Amino acid sequence: MPAPLLTLQDVHLTIGTTPLLDGVELFVEPGERLCLVGRNGSGKSTLLRIAAGTLEPDKGRRFAQPDATIRYLPQEPDLSGYPDTLAYVAGGLAPGDDVSRAHYLLGMLGLSGSESIDALSGGQARRAALARVLAPQPDILLLDEPTNHLDLPAIEWLEGELNAMSGALVLISHDRRFLGNLSRATVWLDRGKTQRLDRGFSGYEAWRDQLLEEEERDRQKLNRKIVAEEHWVRYGVTARRKRNVRRMALLGELRRERREARRQLGQVNFSVSEAGNAGTRVIEARNISKSYGDKAVVADFSTRILRGDRIGVIGSNGAGKTTLLKLLTKRLEPDSGEVIQGTNIALVTLDQSRALLDGQASLRDVLTGGRGDRVEVGGQMRHVMSYMQDFLFLPEQAGTPVEVLSGGERARLLLAKALAKPGNLLVLDEPTNDLDLETLDLLEEMIDEYPGTVLLVSHDRDFLDRTVTAILYAEGDGRFTEYAGGYSDMVAQRGGGIEAKPEKEKKEKAAPRAKSDAPRKKLSFNDKHALEKLPGQIDKLTKEIEKLHAELADPALYAKDPSRVTKLSDRLTAAEAERTAAEDRWLELEALREEIEGK
Repeated sequence: MPAPLLTLQDVHLTIGTTPLLDGVELFVEPGERLCLVGRNGSGKSTLLRIAAGTLEPDKGRRFAQPDATIRYLPQEPDLSGYPDTLAYVAGGLAPGDDVSRAHYLLGMLGLSGSESIDALSGGQARRAALARVLAPQPDILLLDEPTNHLDLPAIEWLEGELNAMSGALVLISHDRRFLGNLSRATVWLDRGKTQRLDRGFSGYEAWRDQLLEEEERDRQKLNRKIVAEEHWVRYGVTARRKRNVRRMALLGELRRERREARRQLGQVNFSVSEAGNAGTRVIEARNISKSYGDKAVVADFSTRILRGDRIGVIGSNGAGKTTLLKLLTKRLEPDSGEVIQGTNIALVTLDQSRALLDGQASLRDVLTGGRGDRVEVGGQMRHVMSYMQDFLFLPEQAGTPVEVLSGGERARLLLAKALAKPGNLLVLDEPTNDLDLETLDLLEEMIDEYPGTVLLVSHDRDFLDRTVTAILYAEGDGRFTEYAGGYSDMVAQRGGGIEAKPEKEKKEKAAPRAKSDAPRKKLSFNDKHALEKLPGQIDKLTKEIEKLHAELADPALYAKDPSRVTKLSDRLTAAEAERTAAEDRWLELEALREEIEGK
């Protein structure tokens, strides 16, 4: 077995009076694909900083092979000291490295290299930092939430880039699909300790749940043992005091163990406030368009959204996703077309811009609006301390200013603030950013149980698969295509990834290819037969596809019969492919017939 490139042993770190890391171990071997998982606040980012050598622990050993190159992507990179993005990325190259790789990476991440560092947005700065750590192709790459601020095409490109690299990878991410596609081993950081699973993230959650169940059984055994020992103490200690001092000491140890045990943190308790019932039709858009200058952001778009729908809006950054949401919710007027909303619509939005939170305000003031210690949730008044605990905040954090919160804590605070408002149309813009996996699970459950309608923008493929009933994909040039099901269903219906062409474009390209075929004097018998029969086959498949779409559009089906959803989705994919093949064949034969007849 090769020697580890990086070793952390018995690492301890205390923040204030709380032990954050308590004997942590981490070993990174050549070519390893390792994901680091744990709750927000468990110390994942801190551990990665120690691994990178940018933070000294209170105690413990860090050893990196002297010739190993290590690159680290923090959540908030510092780009100061460089005039532009190209200089910044090239500054991370080692002597002899190819500077053309810096140009390539910047281009793939949507940057030119000429952007001034002082004028960068947070997302652009993070993309530049990602290019800088990838450029030298290091032996160890330490990435803390690399998909933040990346759109879906960039995320899928990054997956391919990381899969192709030969170096080792240590990865923190809230994106389940990203973790599952890249990791081969998992390290769980929980209550200051690390445990390792020699499988990728796909095996982590079942393994974690098993460990927690075993821990709970052990705790119950400990409780029963304490009860037994207390019973003996009450009734037997007088007669056998001297020769049973050891049993008294054992009881003391058991009680100390119980007091000092650092239990698994509590669960987030989401409760959603719903306003009065909306009508069946929530939103109907009729041929709406919106342009800025010469750029069409939304072009001739129509849709009908019913109560209970969960709609995911995805696409590249700048493709018009947020504009479409604003049009649908009537926060923006279209240039043409109309949006009709149903009756009694109460809109609640969650904008993931941290700038919406006043950094000087306390948690209590954010939730109560600065009015006392009560917050209205679901039409009932609750004490703010109780409501804070639903979102994993401790009572002593009530007076904590927002500016000292971690990214994950700010995300939870925004959720708490938004979900306290009564509404029946919930609009979530990148709700998964900075949430830990356990909180994501509960957010997914909340969306599933929400009695109203949900519109959400997300680049998290797994989250989309778990929550939405339909996808609106921004194709570009203002065009949006609707697909039934989640992200994986959309990919299956398109016949490829998000870069695949929709059916309409495939058909448009089919006819020109046919015209390039060599001329023939007449159609064969089989060609004539196919030309006559194909329209009927296409009509039959179209009716079947419409029926499948209608059945899959029923949101109750996803909870009632998941196996039927899978069966229907598989058949829909096959029927779409059959119809596309039939249409392409008919177009080729029709073009050939016109060529032969001179039309």
